Amino acid sequence: MSTKDWLGLMIGNSRLHWAYFFNYKLQQTWNTSKANSLKELITILPPEINRYLELQIPLYIASVVPSATTIYLKLPQTRIINAKKIPIQGVYSTMGIDRILALWGGGCRYQFPCLVIDSGTALTVTGANEGKKLIGGAILPGVRLQIESLFFNTAALPEIEILETITPRWAMDTPNAIQSGVIYSILGGIKGFVDNWINQYPHSSIILTGGDTFLLKKYLEEVESSLATEMIFDSDLIFFGMQEYINSLC
Repeated sequence: MSTKDWLGLMIGNSRLHWAYFFNYKLQQTWNTSKANSLKELITILPPEINRYLELQIPLYIASVVPSATTIYLKLPQTRIINAKKIPIQGVYSTMGIDRILALWGGGCRYQFPCLVIDSGTALTVTGANEGKKLIGGAILPGVRLQIESLFFNTAALPEIEILETITPRWAMDTPNAIQSGVIYSILGGIKGFVDNWINQYPHSSIILTGGDTFLLKKYLEEVESSLATEMIFDSDLIFFGMQEYINSLC
């Protein structure tokens, strides 16, 4: 089977992220819950993913949870992505493959130098220069993780839902005060990292990706509109990194 036809799976901290490529183009993506066995996996996957698995098209896997990869090794079409073969220079040994793939996908798709902000369970900031060399980055809790940590680790704060529209900065009740504290801190942090990066690499691409891409896009457009116009929003960056990796193997 040609590598123009393949499935990608990114095993994240919270969910499974799937993609299907045909004729060298991304066709569809899905997010599903995790499973402890192939039998359980079949019950949670959409029918189309199960169909692709039954056809045994190549399944390329990257994982930040190594133990969760085991069940897929039973599938004959499984290929584990080797982070050492992704040509970003200066990568350190404990760097997550999700960050490496997103950075590689961002630079190849939108140009190096490149700064990638990946907004998932954790929010990561990762940059590489024009020579495709890692400059460094940062990791902090993502939007939902910050809000959940306040709920689960305090006695009196309520559980709240993430708002699709941004809350006022100066809140008049506890749920909105939590939203305000988390959201404006994250937006301020993003702006700080971007400003510092652009001072060093003024012609860099700046890409926001991950599960909260479009939530943060809405927030940035309202609070930091000039910053939002400078950024690229692409929630599928990791899969484009996978595509570049697969192409390099051919």
